Amino acid sequence: MALRDFNRTMLLPMRVWDLPIRLFHWLIVLLVLLSYVSVQASWMGLHLISGYLVLALLIFRLVWGFVGSETARFRAFLTSPAKGLQHLAKFREQTPDTQIGHNAAGGWVVLVMLALLGIQVVSGLFNTEEYGADYAAAGPLVKYVGEGVTKVAGFIHGATFNLLLLVIILHVAAVLAYKVLKKHDLVRPMITGIKRLPAATRQPRMASPILAAAIFVVAGIAVWLLARV
Repeated sequence: MALRDFNRTMLLPMRVWDLPIRLFHWLIVLLVLLSYVSVQASWMGLHLISGYLVLALLIFRLVWGFVGSETARFRAFLTSPAKGLQHLAKFREQTPDTQIGHNAAGGWVVLVMLALLGIQVVSGLFNTEEYGADYAAAGPLVKYVGEGVTKVAGFIHGATFNLLLLVIILHVAAVLAYKVLKKHDLVRPMITGIKRLPAATRQPRMASPILAAAIFVVAGIAVWLLARV
């Protein structure tokens, strides 16, 4: 749709993001910040708790990506890498924002972030950090592996966090660029869940928040049991 035609089209508010996916998004933002601050301040007990919460959220997101709302499902936003590059190639074009969920490039950014977060929490399960003579913070699976594994896990844990910060910076820069150059507001829909779209746009299917809560409770119990092994 051309921008001129879009401006003449009747726009209606439409729910494009469910509450579970929005909570996941903003909780991950807060927990990544907490993980960084807790390491810098040597609050390793808090760092472990933050990591456990991230792991529970990732388990939830993985399951929700298959059984959740239409816009949350991986099949809805994961396209071929070629389509992602084609989308980026047209970035400077002034086109209307009629995207219901993640665009072709944004879907791959989501996948990369989830993968890096997954590597972070898994490596953290085998990682140990010493702080002083009588204080140690270690992942729950350290006792099952040798020193060599913990050293490799520690290296991966630090390296992937730096990569994650880089991807986050690029993501924030892209969101700002969309706002400034294309006049697309990507933040508000992720807060409210609502986006103004042409009246003819098909409403995406929303899954039950009760199902989401049940999945997260199961994920939380699984992580709690893991922490106690």
